[in-house]
Amino acid sequence: MSTTKYIFVTGGVSSSLGKGIIAASLAKLLQARGYRVTIQKLDPYINVDPGTLNPYEHGECYVTDDGAETDLDLGHYERFLNVPTSQANNVTTGRIYQSVIEKERRGEFLGKTVQVIPHITNEIKERIQILGNSGDYDIVITEIGGTVGDIESLPYIESVRQLKWELGEHNSLVIHLTLIPYLSAAGELKTKPTQHSVKTLMESGIQADILVCRTEHELSDDLKHKLALFCNVEKEAVIQSIDASTIYDVPNMMLDEGLDTVALKKLDLNDAAEPNLDGWNQFLDRHKNPKGTVNIGLIGKYVELQDSYKSILESFIHAGAVNEVKVNVKSIHSEHLEASNVSEELKGLHGILVAPGFGERGIEGKIEAVRYAREHNLPFLGICLGMQMAVIEYARNILNLKGANSTEMDENTPHPVISLMEEQKHITDMGGTMRLGAWKCDLVADSIVGRIYEEEHIEERHRHRYEYNDAYRDDLEKAGLKATGINPETGLVEIVEIPEHPWFVGVQYHPEYKSTVASPHPLFVGFVNAAHKYAQL
Repeated sequence: MSTTKYIFVTGGVSSSLGKGIIAASLAKLLQARGYRVTIQKLDPYINVDPGTLNPYEHGECYVTDDGAETDLDLGHYERFLNVPTSQANNVTTGRIYQSVIEKERRGEFLGKTVQVIPHITNEIKERIQILGNSGDYDIVITEIGGTVGDIESLPYIESVRQLKWELGEHNSLVIHLTLIPYLSAAGELKTKPTQHSVKTLMESGIQADILVCRTEHELSDDLKHKLALFCNVEKEAVIQSIDASTIYDVPNMMLDEGLDTVALKKLDLNDAAEPNLDGWNQFLDRHKNPKGTVNIGLIGKYVELQDSYKSILESFIHAGAVNEVKVNVKSIHSEHLEASNVSEELKGLHGILVAPGFGERGIEGKIEAVRYAREHNLPFLGICLGMQMAVIEYARNILNLKGANSTEMDENTPHPVISLMEEQKHITDMGGTMRLGAWKCDLVADSIVGRIYEEEHIEERHRHRYEYNDAYRDDLEKAGLKATGINPETGLVEIVEIPEHPWFVGVQYHPEYKSTVASPHPLFVGFVNAAHKYAQL
């Protein structure tokens, strides 16, 4: 008998209904009852990971401590649960097929014909159970990307069908998330799309145990009864998920609907404690009742799609709650910034964050934003490429190094203050080859970051190929741009700041990946605090 219980979350009718938020919310409720919970995402695309995908295509690429480039849903999982994820928490079709083909090349299938069933489905089932077999979790929630009926999702649905049978009664359940559209002309909610979606799932051999229905309007008892009857689920297992003002409301909404109670009953876990959401609700209270407002400019090159900077935006929510302020984020496209309009574009801001990114498009606008923040004593935070832009701006305008640049943007720059890491120079493959995952950093105690972290040694997550060029360090430090965070193993500069500036920090790593509801990132908390002080001047 399995000791780990499995919950599978599938989606129907439409994409973007919020399977990740429902999975994270249920996980939060189960965790609040004392269970050890983790969530994994199965993505049906053939990319091995989202590391080479354009942010416009897939939103943010999230990075774990162990260096996995993953789907942005893993960020939601960590922010809700405050538990780190890993390589095992995100599986793609590309990775599945890559693994099976490598096994075939090694002769592991003894000359058999390699087929979707059983070889691909066996690989999927193994990946699903890695976390459960670790002994670290009581419940594993598996979100299956895409929509039921998609050709790409069929091997995953078939794997779930097999696994439900193999695990036995009360050891797994399927939650199906669907849409109940409202037809304004008829003035009513329609259940037919959900009925068809459940039918499609049943045609694949899976009966949904719980229906979660996304809706803009309250579901009546009659409607719930109709859905239960036509979709072959109990009425108490028809769960309403109405639009929320913030994703952080969803756990409480699911608690009110009884999602966790129904799930525990179906998994035969009847002795669970009452959920303790005190810490969560304290955060929500501070988030919804701010005592002040700050305006932060987010300078980036992918600002048209909010998901491109998802973790940064969520980090501002966490840090705003700590400081009891509402953080208004103004997205500013760096391609539209130049010396002639920077003052007008950045007017009314209390802080500037220059965002990560790749490639030369829009970098001159980022450099202009850095210069403006430096010259006007405006609180500044540069992340990854944003930190590199701060170094370039300082080299050009304070050291007067004409043409200073990163070799990413200009291979022939006379002053490569940012250059390709030595170990990256002979790499040709793009995917999974950057400096990734958690790396150590030693902090200078008497510095902005030293005071913020209140620690001498930290670990932060990275995702980049280019680095601060140590050959320019002495000149930059003498001119006032101090290196206050150093990697102890490589000697690479991780953090720069200007001590004479009220709050000017650039970091090579991505602090946004580690900010959660329970543990807001100290760098964002400090930055928002500095912006709040600036707003009161």
